[in-house]
Amino acid sequence: MPKKILVVDDDEGILQGFQAMLESFGYDAAICSNADCLFSFVSKHYPDLILLDVLLSGEDGRDLCRKLKAEEKTRHIPVVMMSAAPEMETSVKEACADGFLKKPFEMDEVLETISRFTGNND
Repeated sequence: MPKKILVVDDDEGILQGFQAMLESFGYDAAICSNADCLFSFVSKHYPDLILLDVLLSGEDGRDLCRKLKAEEKTRHIPVVMMSAAPEMETSVKEACADGFLKKPFEMDEVLETISRFTGNND
């Protein structure tokens, strides 16, 4: 069964790119563009990994990460936060994120990070 990866970003191009890339590598990719979609999705489908943008339109991904990690049902889901600002890496760790990816993305780095958190070594 393929690993389910949820990508949360407010940039439609990033969402579509991630979905295409992940599916081409055999992952079950889902996309969300806001907090409502994120929490609705995780309440029904527990993904193996969440890739979460730090700065969503009108929302702080770090606050969303803290909420996920505070809930018994979702705290076990690894959350890797993403940002174009490398100085965000420290603040995402303080928000209980499990990892950090810097934009723009290097595909090899993204795939290695996903493999590390999902145990998928394909």
